[in-house]
Amino acid sequence: MRRSLKRIALKSFAVFSLLRLQNISLIILAQYLCAAFIFAPQRSIAQILLDTNVIFLILASALTIASGYIINAFYDQEKDLINKPYVTMLGRHLPQRHKISAYFVLNFTAVVLSSAVSFRAVLFFSAYIFSLWLYSHKLKRIPLVGNIAWSVLTLTPFLGLFLYFSSTDAHIWLHASFLFLVFWALAMIKDLRNLPGDLSQNYATWPLVHGVSSAKCWISGLLIATWMPATWLWTSGAVGLMGYYFLFSMVAVFPLLWIIWRAQSAPAYQKAYNLLKLVIALGVFSIVLMHWNVL
Repeated sequence: MRRSLKRIALKSFAVFSLLRLQNISLIILAQYLCAAFIFAPQRSIAQILLDTNVIFLILASALTIASGYIINAFYDQEKDLINKPYVTMLGRHLPQRHKISAYFVLNFTAVVLSSAVSFRAVLFFSAYIFSLWLYSHKLKRIPLVGNIAWSVLTLTPFLGLFLYFSSTDAHIWLHASFLFLVFWALAMIKDLRNLPGDLSQNYATWPLVHGVSSAKCWISGLLIATWMPATWLWTSGAVGLMGYYFLFSMVAVFPLLWIIWRAQSAPAYQKAYNLLKLVIALGVFSIVLMHWNVL
């Protein structure tokens, strides 16, 4: 009995780590907040929450992202055994055939849910599913292209909502450019953190092909480039009190650069990675500062 409970617990932890449910939960929250405060602030929160099309789009996004994590782990299992040994060993409590079956079930369900919205939504999620597979199988091994592809794919669920609401506000594009640059920098920090595994599997990431210093210069340039959209969003008044978040993000660049340029090991790069993820998470919660009248 005790052994059976232990096995169930291990498999539960394996599922949680494989699907990265904490990340998916944050993305779902971010999508709802974007819908209520950015894409359709003229609607009440109740209207957003009860809109079945929004529910289906967000659920389809969550399922597609989960399937993306599965296929990415499938292709990266040897590399992750070096970069994330404990998580990878935990994942081995789930048979490979079960993971692949879950991958196809999740994608099929996502497409079915999107079909309840429109045929365009079906095409959108079909393209998203294919792009996630292509990234995991091929694109991530190409220097810079893999980082850009990951940044675009991370923003794609929000593009689906943007198209649904047909939003036209100019500041949305500045939000998107800010996040694109942040995600690009995050992807390159991850490459620095994963150097040992990438090297063992002959992954042609930017730090391995062009050197660690070159990668750090790229990251520095990307983080400093975020000041351009952040400055406009802070000073324009278009995002209400959320402008103070963009001021904070500009200040946060300094400790990030200090950590990155001093870092020499995976744990040190992990600190920079966690700090930048914290900045992103704070940005999600600060979305409510845009339009208090929606509350």
